[in-house]
Amino acid sequence: MIIGICGGTGSGKTTVANRILEAVSQDEVVFLQQDSYYRDLDQLPLDIRNVVNFDHPDAIDNDLLVEHLRALKAGRSVELPLYDFKTHSRRAETLHVEPQPIIIIEGILIFAEQRLLDEMDIRVYVDTPDDIRFIRRLRRDVAERGRTVESVIEQYLSTVRPMHMQFVEPSKRAADVIIPEGGHNLVSIGLISGRIRERLSDARRTRDESAPAVAVGLGVRQGG
Repeated sequence: MIIGICGGTGSGKTTVANRILEAVSQDEVVFLQQDSYYRDLDQLPLDIRNVVNFDHPDAIDNDLLVEHLRALKAGRSVELPLYDFKTHSRRAETLHVEPQPIIIIEGILIFAEQRLLDEMDIRVYVDTPDDIRFIRRLRRDVAERGRTVESVIEQYLSTVRPMHMQFVEPSKRAADVIIPEGGHNLVSIGLISGRIRERLSDARRTRDESAPAVAVGLGVRQGG
């Protein structure tokens, strides 16, 4: 089962994903974040990297993301890229990820890529008011990504909001489930988690039924 969790920046996508992970067996779930697949810009001067439109689909290496998603679905491991948001480049190291029965993929633009949509079994859109999303992004970028308040506001007005209206908001139509208020909507999260647990239970049962029978010797010597 592949579950896509989409929504605008600061909508609470990661919180929803983490709440789902807390409700199921994390050892049987792979969590992919689209942010890990930003294109590597280390060949560009830093001042140029800082003005790149990171909210446009072209900023994402969707070829690699689709390749990894399909590999995991086929039972093969992948090397997950690690992205440094302060330098806008990929780190030298990667994260080894083994395939699992459940894959959760999260990102603002995952519904804008048809190849990703085609792989998803459940599509979830996290719908949060614009002002709440902006405040969350402001706090995150300043605290975690070394940004100034002025730069966050400038980026929001010049690219984040326009790209949200052009790509993210329209992609809501592709959703099977819309969750208002993000991670605070425990009812919706509980329903999705219950569906995942059902799938995990089915996968375990199928695995057990397909396991080869083991002959056990009873220690009875045949006469003769």
